[in-house]
Amino acid sequence: MSWVDLSRSREIEMSRSSIGSRFSAHELSRRDWLAITAGGLATFAIPVTTGAASLPADVRKSVATYLETLVRPDGGFAWDDQPTSHLSPTYAALGCYQILGVAPPEPKKHADFVRRNHPASWKKLEQEHREFDQMQIQSLLWLSEDVSEFRERVASWKKPVGYLKQYEKHGYPVFRHQLTAFTCRKLLGLPMDEIDPEFIEYLDSRRRPNGSFGNTPASDGSDGNILNTFWGLQALDILGRLGENRTAAVAWVLSCGFGLHQPDAKFAQQRDLAYTWAAIRCLELLKEDVSEIGTVARMIRLRQNDDGGFSDRPGWFSNAVATYYALDSLRAFQKFEPLPRSRPVPQTEALPADLKVFTIQIEAHGQGSPTEAVELARSLKIHLWGAKNAKAPWLKKAQETANREKVPVTFFVANEEYGTWVDFPGMGTYSHTSDIIAPAGADIGPSLANAGVVTWDEYREKRLKPLEEAGGRVLWQFGENEELVRLLLDDSIERGGFAAISTFHFGNPDFTNSEPFLKRYRGQLPFVGLQDAHGTEPWWFSDMTTGFRTLFLAREPTWEGWLESMKNQWVVAVRKDAVTNGALRMHGGSDAAVEFVKAREADWRWWENPEISRPLISLVAIRPEDVDEVGRPEHGIALRIRCAWVNTTQGQPKTPLVDFEALTVDGQPVMPEKIELRKGRGPGLSDVYYRWVDEAMPSGVRTAQVVGRVRETGDKVTRSLRF
Repeated sequence: MSWVDLSRSREIEMSRSSIGSRFSAHELSRRDWLAITAGGLATFAIPVTTGAASLPADVRKSVATYLETLVRPDGGFAWDDQPTSHLSPTYAALGCYQILGVAPPEPKKHADFVRRNHPASWKKLEQEHREFDQMQIQSLLWLSEDVSEFRERVASWKKPVGYLKQYEKHGYPVFRHQLTAFTCRKLLGLPMDEIDPEFIEYLDSRRRPNGSFGNTPASDGSDGNILNTFWGLQALDILGRLGENRTAAVAWVLSCGFGLHQPDAKFAQQRDLAYTWAAIRCLELLKEDVSEIGTVARMIRLRQNDDGGFSDRPGWFSNAVATYYALDSLRAFQKFEPLPRSRPVPQTEALPADLKVFTIQIEAHGQGSPTEAVELARSLKIHLWGAKNAKAPWLKKAQETANREKVPVTFFVANEEYGTWVDFPGMGTYSHTSDIIAPAGADIGPSLANAGVVTWDEYREKRLKPLEEAGGRVLWQFGENEELVRLLLDDSIERGGFAAISTFHFGNPDFTNSEPFLKRYRGQLPFVGLQDAHGTEPWWFSDMTTGFRTLFLAREPTWEGWLESMKNQWVVAVRKDAVTNGALRMHGGSDAAVEFVKAREADWRWWENPEISRPLISLVAIRPEDVDEVGRPEHGIALRIRCAWVNTTQGQPKTPLVDFEALTVDGQPVMPEKIELRKGRGPGLSDVYYRWVDEAMPSGVRTAQVVGRVRETGDKVTRSLRF
């Protein structure tokens, strides 16, 4: 793209920011700020300059005011819709203060938060995310704090760590994660000669002939990515090798047009602030002067919303990371032309007055006891139950049971299509790309599981198209390669594709904790909870079925109502359980939907609410033809009792919550047999229940009652049944 072409680019204009009145209270002179920091401004890794940037006064004041709205009592900075802080926006906010030459509100509290809140502190991450260590180190240096505690850990990063092959077919490492071995060493002053040559070979293998970098080996002939190119150039700079193929690299970066991820992208062709930032940083590393490109500066400034923050794209919500990208880019410019006074901001339309709050569970159990699934739906007030990988007879049986018992729940297809592999040039070949939902009985076309590797276009044509034509949708579960996930979600916004983003999950407390970049999509794609049920019985997954859910606003709890709610961002994922230490966490696409849900908490709250609570004891009558029920008799009828236990994430009983005490049939005490099974994943029990069989099966209606005792309180619980 030529400078003339660039100057002709047009962007949506956004309203002028308000000016914060409290800015001056924290403003420092350049000398004062440099005196209390560790050497001035830094990019995501390397200090490159010193002093506050010469930004327009209105930008400086409005950004400072915006950052104050993100401060939380825990000492960090949060996403704008969250009550608690996270390392990623905290890092970004501290970087913004550094660029502004403004002292953050409480440096010592911020430092304490940074030290204590690596995302893995919530739960150990399945894969190392070294970029979080880098954020901690850089944040602490900005705060003039000691970082020696990180030296041993970073010194141990001598070789690339492959990505798990169940997620990426070749085990290709995530590029940005690996290159922190170079940048963190630079920040900590560790010698570079201790890095294994394998790391250097890895870096070199990812560089394309055109000077760009990709996630896959360059030998596959694919092009690079602007973010990966920045990470690669940073590493080369540390190694003193930036001069290699410099001319080609400059030409490639310029061809990305200060906003594209790749010059000739086959999909996801949207302009994004992160790509603008990466291009500017690349050119600075390559010693190219961008200070006179006023059109680019204008393009960046038009991302500022009236709350003072910047958004990734015009019309999106502000966030701290986008604001950091904007400021770190703008500091490269010397002149700023005036902007128009009016810039539109994200608008939330008023909600229709006749909406109600309903619950959907996605990828809940689709095997095991249909009767207990229905009982869980009744007790927990679940209106739509997505049955994971259920066979048609199970879905039919579950719905028939619900209809017979007059439980207002609709079962639908919610499959994780294991064995689906999609190849993305320059990124790798990834699984976990096909979590689908659809109405029960709909002709959604064949799965691509175990059908070999397909391209993204082939997946869209062969899987997505028939699925959507049948009223189905595909949901994004997870992905730790940010550069790739951005492309897929951006393309989905543009052309359709992934209709929602998973947050709360059985194996991950919250994907936005380990993949915080997902928060940039607030207001663009709805956030949902994904049960991703494991184990063979819904009863032994009750901790998850109870602890988090997805709420949606609709007139009726129908499939059509659910689709409308996703389209309109009337969806809120909620979690409150032992995993969150009893705190309520929420992710909503729109502020209006979140406030609507909060105002009607009694309609969905499952704690301290006798109308909605986890069942503590199960009593099921089983006949020989009930093929999905464990403990079915050869003749007559069996009664099966299960008591509530704390469960493992793999759907196994772990610790009893309720003890069995007595069973009566037709008013007479009987003694059931206790059965324990050990065949699940893990060392413990896979099932435990009590079973009483009557092979004679007298005619007529009979009654049974089971009594249990809650261990913690001593309270008696009962369950009665007519059979």
